[in-house]
Amino acid sequence: MGGILSAGVLATALCGGGPAVADPVAMPATASEAVQRMIELSRQSEQLNQQALAAQDDLDAKLAVQSDADALLAVKTEAVTAARNEVRKFQPVIDRTAIAAYQGARTNRMFAVLVSDSPQQLLDQMSTLDVVQAQTTDQLKQFKKASDAAETAESAARSAADAARGAADKANQVRADLERKRSELGGAIAQVVEAWSSLSIKDKSALAGSPFPPGFDRDTLLQGLVPGSGTSALAAGLTRVGDPYVWGATGPRQFDCSGLVQWAFKQVGKNVPRTSSQQAAYGTPVAKKDMQPGDVIFFYPDISHVGIYAGNGLMLHASTFGVPVAVAPISTTPFHSARRY
Repeated sequence: MGGILSAGVLATALCGGGPAVADPVAMPATASEAVQRMIELSRQSEQLNQQALAAQDDLDAKLAVQSDADALLAVKTEAVTAARNEVRKFQPVIDRTAIAAYQGARTNRMFAVLVSDSPQQLLDQMSTLDVVQAQTTDQLKQFKKASDAAETAESAARSAADAARGAADKANQVRADLERKRSELGGAIAQVVEAWSSLSIKDKSALAGSPFPPGFDRDTLLQGLVPGSGTSALAAGLTRVGDPYVWGATGPRQFDCSGLVQWAFKQVGKNVPRTSSQQAAYGTPVAKKDMQPGDVIFFYPDISHVGIYAGNGLMLHASTFGVPVAVAPISTTPFHSARRY
């Protein structure tokens, strides 16, 4: 096997690197082809890992929308049934009225005058006609109200059904995308493991590197930390130094990059989103020159890697397969942005 990368450069290049890994400055000419391939494949797998996690979150959100749409459809369907039952209750009256009108039934006052044999009979018939007409008019109004309610309910049910179908279609599209990303990630992981297996013991040791850079003073760094602050999250994260990197892992004994950040802040009572891109929208932005220990740093244009700033140009992060959680320099990793939680 060819020459070996220095532990610091190799660990930094493997923490989810991007185009910089092909830079001859970042990749010394003495690096073996196997290590170079390991770096390239690790970068690809980290990107796919974050994409798969984002797709899973998207699917969860779409399934929640679908569930709400299905629940609304069930409510609207019940409303339609109730409205139709109300319409059916008045239907006999409407049918009788329609039949009577068709057959020429006479129910007006003039007809009562013509057929009455006495004043009392006339009064009785007119009173009866008034009652019948009032009841019929009221029932017709109620029928109209029930019919309008049924039509409105049916319209709402159709809209709910359309929404439910749309939500299901979107969920299925995201599900298919997730399965594709998982498949791609599985292939990438297999290649990374194969590349790692081809390394010599000496190269594997160089790849793992040192958990702390020379001169790193944890105790001084954590002096005066405030409970619940970013520094206290950093302190929690530092207890995981040496734990292995595993794609999709969120602790407590193995992590990917965003999983480590989420776990560290959870220990101090903050519920941080799962993926690096989501984490980049959480909290408040911080300029690179104003970063403090405990701030969260993001890397690469696609924000596919994340770590916790440890001061003095260093960060705590879970870099990639074969490299345990460690404190490493940020200088060779393309900076994107920083946030304070």
